Amino acid sequence: MQKINDIDGGKPFDWGKTSQDYAKFRDIYPPQFYDKIIERGLCVKGQTVLDIGTGTGVLPRYMYRFGAKWIGTDIAAQQIEQAKILAKEQGMDIEFYTCQAEDIDYPENTFDVVTAGQCIWYPNHDILAPKLAKILKPGGKFLILYMGWLPFEDKIAGRSEEIIHKYNPDWNGAGDTVKPVWIPPQYSEFFDITLEEQFRVPVEFTRESWHGRIRACRGVGASLSGEKLEAWDKDHWEMLMNEAPQQFEIQHYVALAELTLKGD
Repeated sequence: MQKINDIDGGKPFDWGKTSQDYAKFRDIYPPQFYDKIIERGLCVKGQTVLDIGTGTGVLPRYMYRFGAKWIGTDIAAQQIEQAKILAKEQGMDIEFYTCQAEDIDYPENTFDVVTAGQCIWYPNHDILAPKLAKILKPGGKFLILYMGWLPFEDKIAGRSEEIIHKYNPDWNGAGDTVKPVWIPPQYSEFFDITLEEQFRVPVEFTRESWHGRIRACRGVGASLSGEKLEAWDKDHWEMLMNEAPQQFEIQHYVALAELTLKGD
């Protein structure tokens, strides 16, 4: 269980509790998301990439076809187990390890790129920033990635947040708006910011896939007790049956930042 004081009022959460839902319902990045990475010449053939907070390996598995050598790490053993299963089913040679980001240990100049998708808030960056600077090759890149739904622009997303707060009032992941992804200040010593970009994207869902997507979030499956999760499940599904068509789009936005390792 993780507990971070400024996240959800310090309420513990465990991504391992969501692993099966995560594997099934969170592989939802649209093509434009990956196109932006490829346009930067990142995560392609000839490069070695480390994905921290890899979860079920969404980023390495989708981008495997572009030829980079991938390694994925995550603090939750259940997430890594699902990542290994999915990669094996797809015939992919990806290394996955259970390891929190601060404990990664690789020789200097190992990686061309390090990626962090949906996880930049969780590590201790006093420890992680100098480690990434050490293991990246000269001119190496640290790519911070995020995609979130827009509750003020999308009624169903807003209603889903209301129901999460009914059962988890401390959850502070609500109320997102289009904004730059957070770059922890510790990285300014080691990196230059060479790109910041945000853009809106609609993502298609069915009632079932949106229900699973929300259940797999930190405020629900990763933190609610069994009894509360069962009650949330009933309420959220009833809302979808009454207010959402069988297929619909949820408005999201993507935010990314590319940090380039400073020269000597």
